[in-house]
This record gives sequence, C-alpha cells and structure tokens, in this order.
Amino acid sequence: MGLQRTKLLGIQSVTGIATVGILTVGTTQTAVGIASTTYLRGVIMHNTGLATATSSLYVYPETISSPVVGFGNTRYRLLRVDLASNETFFFECNYPIVLKNQEKLVVEITAPSPPTTGSGIGSMINYQILGDTDI
Repeated sequence: MGLQRTKLLGIQSVTGIATVGILTVGTTQTAVGIASTTYLRGVIMHNTGLATATSSLYVYPETISSPVVGFGNTRYRLLRVDLASNETFFFECNYPIVLKNQEKLVVEITAPSPPTTGSGIGSMINYQILGDTDI
C-alpha cells in the first residue's frame, strides 16, 4: 500500500451546538479514496460565527458504533478550546495519531464556559483535517 500525504477531507463546516463524526476509517471517502489506516497530523479550526464558541476534538474507538448526538464522551476528548469570533486555532501532533478499523474523528461545538460569554448557537466552525492515509 502507498501512503498518500494529503488533506484528508475538504473543509468541514459545523453549525450551532452539535456533535458530528467527520471521519470514520474504512467508511469516509477522502481525496484519494476510502480512508484506511489514517495518520492524523493536525486540525485547523476557524470560528466564522459572531460570538465565542467552544470546540472539542474526539477520537472514538471502533467499539463505539456512532457518537452520541448532542454531546461528546469526555473519555475520548483530545482537545477543547474556546474560539472567539474570527479566531483560528491549529492543533498539531508531534507524532501522528494512528486511526484504524472504524475509529472515528468527532468534533463538537458547545457554548463556552463562564466567564466567557456566548451561547454557541449562532456559531459556525470550519475544520480542516490534515494527515496521511494508506490506499
């Protein structure tokens, strides 16, 4: 198998309070084919909304058939960050996170924790997933 270095997906936009699985190894179509063993190298998050929102990034194991809609399981959370309006955050791993066998990359948008203000409801966060995949 060859290793394809690429953006794994096009920009994924998530609106409002939501928990969304955006990549499932063995199911999701990438720029180079169905994602098999995937090496997550980074995630770019940009809040295009009008107020601050909290964005979280999760890696769900293959034993979880689908993420719970409405909230993420903190057991699998890798990152949680408050993003102000028009703010960009870049998450980068020193060594890639290896995903295989139906493991899932899940993102979540929630209202920020006090004392930060904002409801998260009118937010839209764009996600760009960067990494490599075997084809």
